[in-house]
Amino acid sequence: MQLLLLAAYKSEKRDQAVKFLFPSSIAVYGFPNLEAKQAAGRVREDEWNTPHTMYGCNKLYCEKLGMYYSLYSGQRHLEPQPPVMLDFRSIRFPGLISAFTVPSGGTSDYGPEMLHHAAQGNPYACFVRQDTRISFMAMPDAIKAIFMLMDAERSQLTRQVYNIDAFSLTADEFRRRAQGAFPSARIHFDPNPRSQGIVDSWPEDVNDDAARADWSWQPDYGVDRFVEEYFLPQIRSRYRPPSSRTNE
Repeated sequence: MQLLLLAAYKSEKRDQAVKFLFPSSIAVYGFPNLEAKQAAGRVREDEWNTPHTMYGCNKLYCEKLGMYYSLYSGQRHLEPQPPVMLDFRSIRFPGLISAFTVPSGGTSDYGPEMLHHAAQGNPYACFVRQDTRISFMAMPDAIKAIFMLMDAERSQLTRQVYNIDAFSLTADEFRRRAQGAFPSARIHFDPNPRSQGIVDSWPEDVNDDAARADWSWQPDYGVDRFVEEYFLPQIRSRYRPPSSRTNE
């Protein structure tokens, strides 16, 4: 909040809008049950904003604060000559996957964890059901989206908060990808009720039509390119036996 206050103050004092980016999350969504999630389809930004976790509540709270300082702060927009307001912009990221970092126990980490364990020859107990589906994205696309949104002219933007999407996979589809790359992979499903409940409250897919229309968003990595060109080469290199590296 202090950063938003500072940026809003600077915008007014300098008579020039300060751009402020807030990285948000699909955790801001919340479905009451699995049936509602499966019936929702591609969820828009203003639908199902009823998060089930403190993390999601705080993300949504920061989005709303950003909108307030961008549009309504002190009701200054009602003045005859309103001051320049903060230029707040936010992206709701799906589950992000980096080929260069090891998963650290996040609720959406079950997909990359499968691949890391399979590459090491270690068994893996997946903490969600096989049919669990949410959106994912390669880290390079997430970075690309930040630059694209921040470079866009304010006049192009129709909203402060945007969904972006790349691909949607079930946990079982991740398992099949892992076993296709590493045939000896040993993966089974042992859902944790708390983790499962959190993931079940998130959308299976999000609607990112606004980002595509307003600032020409388009991911570079669909699921096939993500797995074959981005993720697998790096983890294969990471877990190669030392002897095979020295013989190259």
